Amino acid sequence: MRPRTIQSGARTARAQPGRASPGSRAPWARLQTPLPARTPCSARYRRIVKRRGHAKALVAVARSILVISWHLINVPDASSQELGADWYRLHLDPARKTRDLVRQLQALGHQVALTPAST
Repeated sequence: MRPRTIQSGARTARAQPGRASPGSRAPWARLQTPLPARTPCSARYRRIVKRRGHAKALVAVARSILVISWHLINVPDASSQELGADWYRLHLDPARKTRDLVRQLQALGHQVALTPAST
């Protein structure tokens, strides 16, 4: 994760926005864990890659690792605790997810009537 500068003669230009520069391979290595031992980083990658793509998901995970590292180094009382791969799923608000899905269907032109499921 480093910014790029493209220079040609006296003219200096920033790299194109949205393009990831090659950097550390740590985020990619962090995501390639065996199937039973999924991590919050791999769960974050899988959530982001669906809507943003591989390169941006890697940058997002790399930034998360960087923020965690910074806090562990600079905050004396900080400690690290693995949250688990299903942390995001367990903390999902069902009402919000339902509302979002209903809005998506209505935007596609469907009429939606929700009835509670019988258990």
